[in-house]
Amino acid sequence: MNLPESLVAAVRNRQAILFAGAGLSCNLGLPLFDVLTAYLDEQLGLRSSRDVEYPILAEYYLLQTQASGERRLFEWMKQTWHPANIDIAASKAHNYILDLDFPIIYTTNYDSWLECAFDARRKPYRKIIAVTDLAETGRHETEIIKFHGDFDDPSSIVLTESSFLRRMALEHPLDIRLRADSLAKPILFVGYSISDPNIRYLLFKLQQLWAQHSEAGRKPNSYVLMVERNELQERLLLGRGVEPIVAEEGDASAGLTSFFRDLVAAARTGSSALQLVRS
Repeated sequence: MNLPESLVAAVRNRQAILFAGAGLSCNLGLPLFDVLTAYLDEQLGLRSSRDVEYPILAEYYLLQTQASGERRLFEWMKQTWHPANIDIAASKAHNYILDLDFPIIYTTNYDSWLECAFDARRKPYRKIIAVTDLAETGRHETEIIKFHGDFDDPSSIVLTESSFLRRMALEHPLDIRLRADSLAKPILFVGYSISDPNIRYLLFKLQQLWAQHSEAGRKPNSYVLMVERNELQERLLLGRGVEPIVAEEGDASAGLTSFFRDLVAAARTGSSALQLVRS
């Protein structure tokens, strides 16, 4: 896999930020949000909402059920995305992430599998859900910033359409932190579908931020991993200052794992050429 030399250098110098989405958890065999839509359909007795986006359906469900429904929903979500049969220590993708030693990891996943991977390797980290957590980070800890909340704090979870729209303003304290980080360090986005309007909007907002506050020639490179080639999307990403990296494995999980494997090899050897570091 051809990796940008600038990304390899940034990772080697602990200057790169990882931004991880649902694809990372899917690598563990966990479901996507179609199971959430099916669950809400069943709870509400609906049969015609399969084409409705889950944030709209979740907001309708919470309006109908109030606090009792919220407790049931988040308990069901936590059980669904935290099954007891997962051996996180055996996840190659998560182990490669720890090998890469990112100083900051943003994630929109509500689950705690990243934190569990750090625990399994006894690697220090600080989970950040609220702005008060930022002041407590130790010097040698990786910051894991739960950008859309965490199951341990249901009030922090961005799930409904209203909560997504509020976050799109990028005025929450964690948004302000991301804006500051993006001005100083390159960001690597993995585990996202470029068809997701939320990630496209985020990339657009970050591009606007740079246009307002920095010289274009000094902008840190940003990168996004794509698990299949799409020339249209690749051109749009380049136009927004984001370099696409295509892992054409025919399988999203395999592409994600092979990308991290090759990045570990390149960062260790000083070359972006393909080198296997783990079988």
